[in-house]
Amino acid sequence: MADYGHVGALQIALMVIGLAIFVIVPVVIALIWKIKKKEPITTILIGAGAFLLFVFILEKPIQNVLAFPTAMGLPDHALSLFLAANPVLLSLVAGLFPGVFEETGRLVAYKTLLKKRTQRETSISYGIGHGGIEVVFILGLSFLNYIIYALMINTGTFGAVVEQVAAQAPEQLSQVDAIVTMLTTFSIGTLAINVLERVFAVMFHVGASILVFYACKDKKKFWLYPLAIVLHTAMDFVGALSIFGVISISDWGLEAIVAIMGISVFFLSYFLLYKKDKAKTI
Repeated sequence: MADYGHVGALQIALMVIGLAIFVIVPVVIALIWKIKKKEPITTILIGAGAFLLFVFILEKPIQNVLAFPTAMGLPDHALSLFLAANPVLLSLVAGLFPGVFEETGRLVAYKTLLKKRTQRETSISYGIGHGGIEVVFILGLSFLNYIIYALMINTGTFGAVVEQVAAQAPEQLSQVDAIVTMLTTFSIGTLAINVLERVFAVMFHVGASILVFYACKDKKKFWLYPLAIVLHTAMDFVGALSIFGVISISDWGLEAIVAIMGISVFFLSYFLLYKKDKAKTI
């Protein structure tokens, strides 16, 4: 059986710290916000639920069927082959889907379950729920998998995973190699870039939640909803360009782009919309 190296105790410890951060911190932030602002916890939970519904139940399956059918065990078709041959267009599709579905999820939640909650704090409560559950499901579960894979590598059982991938999806073997390399070289820098990426992503989600909240609250500002879609699509589009090899950019360079967009969207929406809305109705 192939030798996949050894994951050191420091690497595993850093992964455990990361898992704790990505699971505990979002919960703590949500509780602090709820207590400090006396916000209904249900608003935060609705934000989390809307994310799960519109991303995992609606967006991902539709996107995979149209653009990545092999991810669902389906054969490629004309559209997926066309997109694969045009990586810029594929990157745009990869960015457009989360932009449309996540921002529409906010819109639907504000228009239905949160229709009577017109106080400005609702926008941030929703954003905390939406961004927080994304942290738990994307980074939390990822780091849990990292720990499991690391332990499997150290106990010599990781080969079974590789054999399964080779049998079911041989085109993904390169990704397995990349995971092994990442695990055996996991560092404080790796953890830091993951933490920072999520901080800026959550800032973006809170900012976008403010935009769509005021798009629903004031008919004259409904244009903020398509603006949120465009901004969300643009941020994910740049990331997809890097993933699909259209542009070559370092992890820290990509992080800088996410930081600029996340900080800009948050502070502009916060100061131009949220801070100017002084009234709070219960």
